[in-house]
Amino acid sequence: MAQQHYPVLIVGGGAAGVSIANNLRKVNANIGIGLIEPSEKHYYQPGFTLVGGGAYTLRQTLRSEADLIPASVSWIKDTVTAFSPDDNTVLLNSGAVLGYDYLVVCPGLQLDWHKVQGLSETLGKNQVCSNYSPETVEYTWQCLQTLTSGTVLFTQPPMPIKCAGAPQKIMYLTADRLRKKGILDKFSLELCTATPSLFGVPFFAEALTEVVADYGLKTHFNCNLVAIDGDNKTATFEVTDAEGNRQTVNKNFDMIHVTPPQSAPDFIKNSPLANAAGWVDVNENSLQHNRYANIFGLGDAGSTPNAKTAAAIRKQVPVVVDNILALMGGHPPRHSYDGYGSCPLTTSLDTVMLAEFSYGGKITPSFPLLDPRKNRRFWWWGKTTGFPWLYWHIMLKGWRIDLPHLERYAKRFVKKA
Repeated sequence: MAQQHYPVLIVGGGAAGVSIANNLRKVNANIGIGLIEPSEKHYYQPGFTLVGGGAYTLRQTLRSEADLIPASVSWIKDTVTAFSPDDNTVLLNSGAVLGYDYLVVCPGLQLDWHKVQGLSETLGKNQVCSNYSPETVEYTWQCLQTLTSGTVLFTQPPMPIKCAGAPQKIMYLTADRLRKKGILDKFSLELCTATPSLFGVPFFAEALTEVVADYGLKTHFNCNLVAIDGDNKTATFEVTDAEGNRQTVNKNFDMIHVTPPQSAPDFIKNSPLANAAGWVDVNENSLQHNRYANIFGLGDAGSTPNAKTAAAIRKQVPVVVDNILALMGGHPPRHSYDGYGSCPLTTSLDTVMLAEFSYGGKITPSFPLLDPRKNRRFWWWGKTTGFPWLYWHIMLKGWRIDLPHLERYAKRFVKKA
């Protein structure tokens, strides 16, 4: 029996959960909302690339969770251990059972460091770093500052992962920093990715190939990191050729930036909410669960085949909120998510290529008069200043905003970009 009941219960207090709570509160101030989130810290994760590249501090990415959740929302500082969707309840680690009318599931995903043999033991030392966690990102910058020559590897595991461009963003920042120091020619910078191409959307992959060539970087596709020997600075990869044959290849490194394998949290995988792959099983347009009509999922833990980015969440939030309100009013879900995602690709220490796309790799630029494949200084300002401001002051606070009307401001910077 539920010890507490909420008209709307949200699992996860990251970008998706906080945005849902505030958006729903702005639309309807009278709905009771509970939010389950154990952490008291909230990080702007898109900023981690900048921290690792030395252009941001970790403190700039951090806010207190208490400052983001509205006082009228019940914050439950706990974790979920089990779902009982037939009873409309969730079980918490504390043993408490919470009931709901509508459930929103958005706990993010988990970093599976353990899936790379030896990684957990050497991460954060031996020049083995990663931008994917607040506990490890500052070490990336420490490593970069000590480089004088040698081989630097950047890895990317099989998809899906959050921010699929991040594994190569730090590579470009590293290359540009070394070029500005005049020592780029003393290095071999190599991207070792389990994917078959540089980027999942060919339109942008072609443009990024030019960036790679300009820096003189090396790329190895279908190349998946499986083990690291930090003491001997050796990385082991499983390489798949065009015929599907696999072989093991060892590479020596002076520094390696690792993007860990990622998956839905275990409590999602082991629940009745998961699909066969372990993700929250939702309709890719309505974001409604495919088996339980009063459950919705969004963000990184969802099964939708979009890029797992904060920009995607910004578009998903109003769809979930409006569809819940439709159900409350006795109507079927009316609103649809088109798969929009955005990846501001930091191609240097002062330029960004703003990749925007939706389902099927359709190019969806917010500023259609600007060639989205061009590296622009204006988008560097967006990456470092504009987008973080929108995240903290617009998105998380529940305001709804679309960017096209800002194009007239962007035009002023085109000649400078």
